[in-house]
Amino acid sequence: MSALLLGLGLLAISLPVFAEPGLPAVTLTEGENGETQYSLTLQILALMTVLTLLPSLLLMMTSFTRIIIVLALLRQALGTVQTPSNQILLGLALFLTLFIMAPVFQTAYDEGIGPYMAEEIGAMEAIDRASQPLRTFMLNQTRESDIALYQEIGDYPDFETPEDVPLTVLMAAFVTSELKTAFQIGFLIFIPFLIIDLVVASVLMSMGMMMLSPMIVSLPFKIMLFVLVDGWALLMGTLASSFYMGG
Repeated sequence: MSALLLGLGLLAISLPVFAEPGLPAVTLTEGENGETQYSLTLQILALMTVLTLLPSLLLMMTSFTRIIIVLALLRQALGTVQTPSNQILLGLALFLTLFIMAPVFQTAYDEGIGPYMAEEIGAMEAIDRASQPLRTFMLNQTRESDIALYQEIGDYPDFETPEDVPLTVLMAAFVTSELKTAFQIGFLIFIPFLIIDLVVASVLMSMGMMMLSPMIVSLPFKIMLFVLVDGWALLMGTLASSFYMGG
């Protein structure tokens, strides 16, 4: 992923708008009193802008959104409040994202960034090649109804082929589809834990223990169920396979 970030940053610097021949990154000028003054060109500004936007774009164009939402819903269903902590959930989501997206990033590097850094192709061709794997990934995970929604909102003409879908429409539709899928998975995760809560609450009420919180009593049973079914391995495997099946 770091190679992709570096490569996209290099591509941004090399865009024709900023890559005029003889345009230096830093210019030196001599002041009237002999002092040397440094001035940065638009290349550095473009690089900093791209590096600022890339993390957000890559997180929203990868599997990260679905994974982090499902993990957060799992914690809510278990009722463990802040366990695992936000840092642990983010780390799990990030590393699982790297695992899922590794083939996509490798293809983008081999077809676009690698040849560009070897000076075999131009910047624009490299950008087009490197974006195709991400585009294919997002298309495989995006519902046609979501694409049609943003097509109608943006008043675009009908898309005859997937290649006709603009990247802006695809990104918005992809995020919407990921949110839908994440909440569907979260709903399925909630069901067994909700049943435990209902059973525990019914038993406590029938025994007249009105002052005892059902959440406290049901928590160990929910944790025990999750451990017995090897919940973490099952959840991680299901999340990873959901992207491969979608592709």
